[in-house]
Amino acid sequence: MADHNELGKLGEQKAIDYLISKGYVICAKNWRFQKAEIDVIAQKDNIFVCVEVKTRSTDYFGDPQDFVNTKKINLLVKAMNKYVISNDLDVEVRFDVIAIIHNKYKTKLEHFEDAFLYFD
Repeated sequence: MADHNELGKLGEQKAIDYLISKGYVICAKNWRFQKAEIDVIAQKDNIFVCVEVKTRSTDYFGDPQDFVNTKKINLLVKAMNKYVISNDLDVEVRFDVIAIIHNKYKTKLEHFEDAFLYFD
């Protein structure tokens, strides 16, 4: 497996560990619908959270969260809508981004709740 794939999997696990430590329940990982993949679907209270995890080894080319573009947002919204309908849920949905920079010197994790308010 390519190094960037390994880094992505490591980042997703760090995000899951972080979410659990904050009281979230993990409902699904790598949930797919058509061309979209939701990295993590979590629940806290009556809110279901679609979490996009972006992991990079450096911020040289920009912060990880800056790589969530409009096309990705639209795919995530469509996929999360399908998840809610498929599971017959009547819940509030929120879209978060967890940005991680991980290398041999440091690991930095930032959690952006209601992230699309920041990235629209």
